Amino acid sequence: MIDLHDLRERPEVYKDACLKKRIPFDIDGFLALDAKLKALKANVEQLRAQQNVANKEIPKLQGDQKSSRLAELKDIAARLKEESLQLTELETDWTRLQLLIPQPALAKVPVGKDDTENVESRRWGKLPNFTFTTRDHVELGKHLDILDIDRGVKISGTRFYFLKGDGARLQHAVLQCALDLIHKRGYLLMDPPHLVHYEAMMGTSYFPGGEDSAYKLDGRDPDTYLIGTSEVSVCSYHQDEILEADKLPLRYAGYSPCYRREAGSAGKDTAGIYRIHQFYKVEQVIICKADPAESEKLHAELLKNSEDLMQLLELPYRVVDVCTGDLGRGQVFKNDIEAWMPSRKNFGETHSCSTFYEFQARRLKTRYRDGSGKNIICHTLNNTLVASPRILIPLLEMNQQADGSVVIPKALRPFMGGQEVIVPR
Repeated sequence: MIDLHDLRERPEVYKDACLKKRIPFDIDGFLALDAKLKALKANVEQLRAQQNVANKEIPKLQGDQKSSRLAELKDIAARLKEESLQLTELETDWTRLQLLIPQPALAKVPVGKDDTENVESRRWGKLPNFTFTTRDHVELGKHLDILDIDRGVKISGTRFYFLKGDGARLQHAVLQCALDLIHKRGYLLMDPPHLVHYEAMMGTSYFPGGEDSAYKLDGRDPDTYLIGTSEVSVCSYHQDEILEADKLPLRYAGYSPCYRREAGSAGKDTAGIYRIHQFYKVEQVIICKADPAESEKLHAELLKNSEDLMQLLELPYRVVDVCTGDLGRGQVFKNDIEAWMPSRKNFGETHSCSTFYEFQARRLKTRYRDGSGKNIICHTLNNTLVASPRILIPLLEMNQQADGSVVIPKALRPFMGGQEVIVPR
C-alpha cells in the first residue's frame, strides 16, 4: 500500500507509475474520493458534536425551548444517520481502491511493456555445445523412469506430475543443498503454514488482483488460501508488530510446498514441468529499516545467495533488470535470474528478487521503533533461493549424456549418498 500523504503531494508521480507499470488506475478519481471522504468525516464529527451539546442542554430546558431543541436534535440525528451510512460506504471504497494503487518504480528501472523488454545485466557460465542428439527433460524423465506426467494428469488434471526414484531424490538434494547454504549464511530457516487468511495474502500484495491464481478452501474454512510462496507466511510473521531497530535486518528462509492455479496461462508452457500447479520452494525474506541504501545492499545480498547456488549447481544463467511493465504493483525494483534451458533454446526464469520498500509492511503494519521512540514502517525484500521441479529442467538437460544418463553435479552428490549419475532403472 502506498503512502497517501505522498500521493496527495505528488499525484503526477503516481500517474506516471500507472502508465509505466501498465496498471490502469484513476488517480484523479481517487483523490476526488479522498477529498470527499475528508469533508464528510468533518461533517459527521460536527454533527456528533452538535448532538452531544443538545443532549446536555435539553434536560435543563423547559416548555417551547425544550420542544424546539428536541426537534433540532431529531433533525441532527437523522442527518447523522444518513451521513454516517454514506461515510461507511465511502470508506469501504476508499480502503479497497488504496490497495490497487501501484507504487512508483525506482528511476534505474528500465521502461518497457513486458518481459520481452527486460534488460540483461550479466551472464555466468558457458552454454553447452552438445555433439549428440539431445533429449528434453520430459524425454529424459521417461527414459530414466524418474518423471511421469501422464499419470499425474490422469489423477489430478493438467500441470500435475509424479517425480519418482532418483527424480524425487534429486529434487530433495537440490532443496537440501539450498537450505544448507542459506543456513550457513545466518538466515533463520522456517517451515511455515501452508494455509493463510486473506489478510496475509492482502498484506503481501497478492490480493486484490491475484485471487484467480490462488487456491481457496471451501465454505468449511472460509477466507483461507493455499500459499503460492512461503513469502506470504514468512513476511506476515511480524504482522501488526513493532520491532526493535537494533534487531534489524531480519533474515528468513521459508521452505514449503506451493500451489498456484496459473490462471491466465492457458496454452502457455503446457509441455513438461516449467509451469505447474504444485511445487517446492525455498524463499528468502528480509525485513529491514526504511533506508533505501540498506534495501539496495540487501537486494544485492539476496541476489548473490541465489547466484552462488546456481554456480554450485554449475548451471549457466543470466541476470536481468525487470522493466516497468513486468513489475508488480508493489515492487520498486526487481531482478530475475534465468537459467539456460537447452530444450527451450533460451533462458527461462528460475528466480525473482524483489524490493518493496514499505509497500508490504504498510499493509501488514510491521514497524520498528527508532532511537527517538518513533514507530517507522519497515522495508521488505524477497528472492527465490530455489524452486523445484523447475530447476530440474536445466539440471537434467544440461547434464545429460549421449546414452541418456544424467551426471549429478558435484555439489548435490553428498545429498544423494555419493551417487554420481542417474541411469535407467
